[in-house]
Amino acid sequence: MTGKFATSRAGHDKGRLYVVLGEEEKYAYLSDGRLRTVDKPKRKLKKHIQIIHRKVDQELLGKLEKKEKVLDEEIKYAIKQYNNLKTEGMYVKK
Repeated sequence: MTGKFATSRAGHDKGRLYVVLGEEEKYAYLSDGRLRTVDKPKRKLKKHIQIIHRKVDQELLGKLEKKEKVLDEEIKYAIKQYNNLKTEGMYVKK
């Protein structure tokens, strides 16, 4: 699940788009690079998020998998790229 996009299904942040930074048994750690930074990710129950089956670019994915330092700007850029694809109609929801 690490490196995929997800939206919140419940809570005050319902509908917000995040990148999954990591996971535990019941929880996923999410960041949007703005309100929820990489240093202070949102801990959310897995049942309260909707996973989008699209991963971030390979460079960012490699950093996340190797647990290397990731910058908030990289997360914001990945979300911006995803939103651009979505608005241009290049991404079709399955």
